[in-house]
Order: sequence, then structure tokens, then C-alpha cells
Amino acid sequence: MTEPAPALAEPPADALLGRLRARLGTQHVLTEDEDVAPHLREARGLYRGRALAVLRPADTAEVAFAVRACAEARVPVVAQGGNTGLVGGGVPHGGVVLSLARLSRIRDVDPVNATMTVEAGAILADVQAAAEAAGMLFPLSLAAEGSCRIGGNLATNAGGTAVLAYGNARDLVLGLEVVLADGRVWNGLKALRKNNAGYDLKHLFVGSEGTLGIITAAVLKLFPRPASRAVGFVGLASPRAALALFERLRRAAGPDLTAFEVMPRFGLAIVLRHVPGAQRPLAAQHDTYALVEFASPRPEADMAAELEAALAAAFEEGLAEDATIGTSEARNAALWRLRESLPEAQTREGGSIKHDVSVPLSKLPEFLDRAMAACCAAMPGLRPCPFGHFGDGNIHFNLSQPEGMDKAAFLAEWARFNRIVHDVVRDLDGSIAAEHGVGLIKRDELQHYGDPVGLDLMRRLKGALDPHDILNPGKVVALSDDPPPALP
Repeated sequence: MTEPAPALAEPPADALLGRLRARLGTQHVLTEDEDVAPHLREARGLYRGRALAVLRPADTAEVAFAVRACAEARVPVVAQGGNTGLVGGGVPHGGVVLSLARLSRIRDVDPVNATMTVEAGAILADVQAAAEAAGMLFPLSLAAEGSCRIGGNLATNAGGTAVLAYGNARDLVLGLEVVLADGRVWNGLKALRKNNAGYDLKHLFVGSEGTLGIITAAVLKLFPRPASRAVGFVGLASPRAALALFERLRRAAGPDLTAFEVMPRFGLAIVLRHVPGAQRPLAAQHDTYALVEFASPRPEADMAAELEAALAAAFEEGLAEDATIGTSEARNAALWRLRESLPEAQTREGGSIKHDVSVPLSKLPEFLDRAMAACCAAMPGLRPCPFGHFGDGNIHFNLSQPEGMDKAAFLAEWARFNRIVHDVVRDLDGSIAAEHGVGLIKRDELQHYGDPVGLDLMRRLKGALDPHDILNPGKVVALSDDPPPALP
């Protein structure tokens, strides 16, 4: 009698997927190309990755199970929130994507403690709305707030337009819940402003881009809602005049100065050219423009009068050339739209080589002078478009291609312009990654410009918390010498 042939061993990937389907549900383990494809590209389209599957766990326990199963199978896990990142940090290159979209609950709002506890998949705009419904403010504000998720905001230490008054994402979090590389859950959801019980572990994970652990929930700080707000748009002779105006307004308003954004003449011109409904705010053209916001929670405050008085003093000192102040919330929103629409307008001007950098505030004019001169000397016809969060020293030093140049040929110069711009940043003791993170696009730049001891500490932390390099491997710091995927 012939013995039956032994059963064939199940391929490792099939065995893992079967285990995940049994726990998460077949409908939440996506493997079809059309379901996986949206998770393989980042917002700028610079990278396209690959993945075995997209996992959609429903809660922290399912995230922990999925990470543990992948760790045992030595399959990488790349966490994704809204996939709105700008440095390739959420693009998978093998393994699975772990989407946190279903972890979207607002677990608790405590107006007395001025905190809220939210899950990582909560959309930033929904977090803002929940705070507003409780009569409070969650101040983190980004262009992508309608689709980005709070876990990604924390994992990248997002900045945005409110950093001047409230700080980065790191400054807005009190506690975290994190799934570690081996599937254990660290419960650090403390709603405390004073807690010196050992190392402050949450700051290991904020800004780590999912390479040390996966944030599943957070306790966030809330603030009083502004009772009065005023927005002004100011024409200036130069970035140096913008810095002088900032100093003047900071002295006059103190904490009531909540935003100070700067854009160049070219930036406003392309917004007016490409953004429907955009209207010129000032009659004449100016070298530099500043968008200024004053806000206060004091009911008796009159921010419009305070801003008008501060700008009048600036005119008397010769710091400003022209200005307008919003006369309604609709007008305030229209002025803000001129600044917030600039990235969209720049995409319509062709190829754009982007740098997200910061230098000490006192050195911003020198940085702009040196970087613009060096870049324009390197490519005649180049159109620099430096803009951004002038009040906190963060400039998006973007370069638009010369008119008529082939887009692909221009983008091929990215590495050359990185060296030009980042050398100036280094000379001025700045950072080559201000608010967008490192991801893939700046990983090798970090190796070039980072402090060797600091880089060694980063690798040691990565090796200690993720010894098998399961979590978002190859991003930020690499444990191997494998080069990152090239830009297209």
C-alpha cells in the first residue's frame, strides 16, 4: 500500500498572511494591486515602493498582534497614517504596510485638564474640531490637515503655521501608547504636565518616523480658544526688513504674535497666476511679503487695533512699505490662503527642487542671501521661491525650474542643489531637516552633515529597540550600508 505523499509546506508569506487574516479579517488584509497601490507612493510622487499587503487593524491589540506576527516572520512593517509625508518616510520597500486609518477614535476630552486622548488614525481636522466642540484649541495646523492623521503628525514631529506660538508636535503631546518592534505595548498615556519618573520615553518615538515604535494613541495638550484675532499682509523691501519687522512686532505683542509667515514676490505672483479667486492684497509689488497674525484668548482684547497700532509704529520706523489688515474672518481667511496656496501654485510652474531647512532666526537673511546667490550662479534662469515659517527660523527653500527647461532634466540636479543649499545651512549651524523629517530623501544627507556621535547614538537606539530592523527599515538611519532607492 502506497503511503500518501507528505503535504507541501506552506510558503512563509502565505502562512503569515493566513495568520493575519484569521485575526484581522480577510477584508482588512489587502493584497489586490488596486488596493495596495495607493499606499506605495508618497505625496510628491518621488518614490514608488512595493508591499506584500496592506493591513488595517481595528485597535491597539490588533496592531500589536500584526507587528508580533511580522516580527516572528522577519517581515518589515511600515506604518502609515494619511500618507501625506514629503520625504518618502512612509513608502514601503517590501514587507507590509500597516495602516492606522481605523484607529480613529477620540477617546477622551478633558477641558479642565486641557487634554484630549486620541487614537493615531484620527484625522488632524477632526482632532481640531473635537477640541473646538469642547471650547478649546488644538493648535497644530498644516496644509494637509483634512487628510493627515495625528499619529503621522507625531511620528514626524510636524510643524506647521502655529509653531511660533505653540511649538512643534513634540511640544503638544503629554503621553503616548506605542507598539514596540516585538509586539509589546508601552502604555505611556499619562495626562500629566509634571512626571519625572525616569526617562521621558515619549520623546524617543515623537519624530522617529515609525523606526522605533508605532504610535497608536496620544494624550494631547489643549489651549484656550482665541477670542480675538487679526491678520495682516505686509509689503517689505527685503528679508532683512522682514526680520526687523518681526522683532518690532514681537516686542509690541509678545505672546499675542501667533504667526509670522514670509513669501517672496515670485511666490505671490504664481499664487495670483494659478490659484482661482486669489486677489492681489496690496496695490504695488514688493520684494518680500509677511503674513502676520495676532490672537488672544482675552475677551476684552482688540487684536485688530493692536495690530494696526504695531504696524503704524513699524511704518514710522521705516520697516514696512505697505500693509492691509483683514476686516472680517472671510478676509482673514483670504489673506491666509495666499500663503497656504503657495506650494500648490509652485507645482503648476513645473519642476521644483525643495529644501526644508532651519537656521537661527538672526541668521535667516544671511542664509537667504548666500543660498539664493549660490543657486542662481549654478543655474542661470533659476527661480528661487523661499517661503515659510520665518518667525521660527524654518524656510522652505524651494527652487522652480527655469522657464522652458525640461522638468526631468531639472529634477536630475536635485543632489547638486542639496549640496549647495545644505552647505550654507551647515555653515550657519542650522538643520537640513526642519519639519518634514528625514525619511529616505535626506537619509544620506543626514549621514553627510550629522554629528558622528549623534548618528552613532541613533543607530544604537534603533538597534536596541528594533534589533531585527523590522520597523520602517532603511529610513532616517540605516543599520546596513544599502543605499536608499534613487529619486526618479
